[in-house]
Amino acid sequence: MTDKTSKKTLVIGATSKPDRYAFLAVNKLRGQGHQVVALGVDDGLVGDVPIVKERMAFNDIDTVTLYVRPAIQRESYEDYIVSLNPKRVIFNPGTENPAFENRLVKEGIEPIEACTLVMLSTGQY
Repeated sequence: MTDKTSKKTLVIGATSKPDRYAFLAVNKLRGQGHQVVALGVDDGLVGDVPIVKERMAFNDIDTVTLYVRPAIQRESYEDYIVSLNPKRVIFNPGTENPAFENRLVKEGIEPIEACTLVMLSTGQY
């Protein structure tokens, strides 16, 4: 179920391990009707969402939510995220990256240091 308030979200660092925050975020996003793309290093499923390993040119990504540390962001994801031109990027606890956040601002993309799970729970997503 999606509607006009649904935000297509790319979860980077997705995993099929149920004890991980990225797993919980994918489930909670889907539970609230958001379209989700899960990008991770291993194949798997999170509910009905397949985890993809290839960085594809997804269309209409509203939000990217990060579950990978800054070193991995620099090595593998910064240029890719910018190329998707999302409206915002959420830096979950432990993923804060001031240099990348500054770059996003220059690119017209809003960086947010927050917890996706808390945002969803409090209606701030």
